[in-house]
Amino acid sequence: MSSTIIEKVIDLPAEYAGNIFGQFDAHMKLLERTLRVTLVFRDGVLKIVGPQAAAAKAESVIRELLELAKRGNTITMQNVTYALSLTMEESSGSLVEMDRDLICHTINGRPIKPKTLGQKKYVDEIRSKMIVFGVGPAGTGKTYLAIAMAVTAFRNDEVSRIILTRPAIEAGEKLGFLPGDLQSKVDPYLRPLYDALYQIMGPESFAKNMEKGLIEVAPLAYMRGRTLDNAFIILDEAQNTTPAQMKMFLTRIGFGSKVIVTGDSSQKDLPHGTKSGLEVAEQVLKKIEDIAFCQLTSKDVVRHPLVQKIVQAYEAYEKKPRNTRSTRR
Repeated sequence: MSSTIIEKVIDLPAEYAGNIFGQFDAHMKLLERTLRVTLVFRDGVLKIVGPQAAAAKAESVIRELLELAKRGNTITMQNVTYALSLTMEESSGSLVEMDRDLICHTINGRPIKPKTLGQKKYVDEIRSKMIVFGVGPAGTGKTYLAIAMAVTAFRNDEVSRIILTRPAIEAGEKLGFLPGDLQSKVDPYLRPLYDALYQIMGPESFAKNMEKGLIEVAPLAYMRGRTLDNAFIILDEAQNTTPAQMKMFLTRIGFGSKVIVTGDSSQKDLPHGTKSGLEVAEQVLKKIEDIAFCQLTSKDVVRHPLVQKIVQAYEAYEKKPRNTRSTRR
């Protein structure tokens, strides 16, 4: 028995229509294809025609997008696909609720906000816990959001300095063969951290605070033997730490400090057979109060939609039994 076809009507002011529909109506076409409804816009009124359940979902998505547009956002395809996934899963999450959570602005005035439920949970945990592990695939905003939270805490005088660190593990290249002194050799490994700080703080503010020693970007080996008080510390690419390095890092923490550890277990560059400090930490520390583990997934990817598809394809491939992946010699 086929579903009853119904018609729903939404008042949609013309000044928001172009933003919500997207270039060449791409957003609306995606809604029509996904939910199998027909959308007709005329004279400030949008009609949704389709089966009752699908029309209700389309109405929910469009009302969410309209609220986002009214709040001054440029609607992206990522907003549309995420709103669709929330309504398809009948999730209680709301794009508008996430949009209200402003962390800070970049130097160009662009607001930095969580864009998915996973990111919102991650940001909330950073606010409430002393140590937070953000684990997930590329493009989920683990490092960028952590740096935005660090800059906000620094500007609000909640911490006196920011320390960003990464293990200098070669991803197929040998560190010794790179040109220059030690700093020149390790800088390429730290470049993503510099880039995020430039975007959020601006080059001048970043350089001034670096000179004063209030911002430090250094390889993980430089952390040994130190105690880090009243600092916001971020360890990035933590899947490339050994258990001994992770223990060394976590025991550097002093009073008034906050620590974020980010990593992606699927992108290890450690020698074959070496255990990752990130994986061991999750087993050892998961029951300790004031330590949170946030697992971000491909649903939290906020880069180009193709990145989400690539992450999902690799996840599906890695879940296959090994014998189905092996090739004949």
